[in-house]
Amino acid sequence: MTGWTVYAVAPGTHQYAPTVSIKLGTGEAAEVTAREAAVLDQLPGYTVTAGRCVNGVWCVTPWLAGPSTWKVFQPLRRGALDRTRPRAAAVDLCRAVADLHDDGWIHGDLQPQHGVHTEDGVRLLDFAWSRRLGSTPWVTFDGTMIHLTAPELAARISTGPQPVQTTQTADVYALAGTLWTCTTGDWPLDYEAAGIDRTDGVAPIREAIAARVVPVAAKTPWPEFQTVLRRVLLAEDADRPTAGELADLVGEVGG
Repeated sequence: MTGWTVYAVAPGTHQYAPTVSIKLGTGEAAEVTAREAAVLDQLPGYTVTAGRCVNGVWCVTPWLAGPSTWKVFQPLRRGALDRTRPRAAAVDLCRAVADLHDDGWIHGDLQPQHGVHTEDGVRLLDFAWSRRLGSTPWVTFDGTMIHLTAPELAARISTGPQPVQTTQTADVYALAGTLWTCTTGDWPLDYEAAGIDRTDGVAPIREAIAARVVPVAAKTPWPEFQTVLRRVLLAEDADRPTAGELADLVGEVGG
């Protein structure tokens, strides 16, 4: 899948500003692009134009102006002591996911770059693996970002049966892992402590995550915040908070 950004001159200035984002999916990625366009077409507040061409499927969406959650947390990762904005951004991201869940959707691929903090609130990106609750999942689901894959989801992918049912509780695990990564600059699991070489490929990492043998990383630049996230990462899927409950928990964090 290939993406482009189209720029235009901002009125009254000589500065170029993004206007739209374009994705082109070719080969196997064509249906991925088509699937994302179909999801965007159903979500309130999102606009998409899509079509097919000789080489695949394209879709165009308005450019979302604002920093990603990863970007908002950058000063914190560099040692800034003021945590007011990261805390607010974490709450806003959780609430955006909660709104998606309340509308009956599963995102399926939450990552540090997939929340954009605009003037009108957080907008989520990359809905290629999203689906409605109760809908038929894809014939094969191999997972998305392995380091943010919930253990129960990793187990289903590894041992079957397919198709794998993604869940909102797995979204909450990925949400907690995303916020951990934004805080520390690294993934939430300590592969070295488990004797796993990340360069060995996805399969052994997925099997270790499924077996819950990889501990949560010890690096805690924001202990109060990460204590909340750690509980989510270690909890069984049925014991995780909802995205809305996680928003309330992180909003109460001090430090």
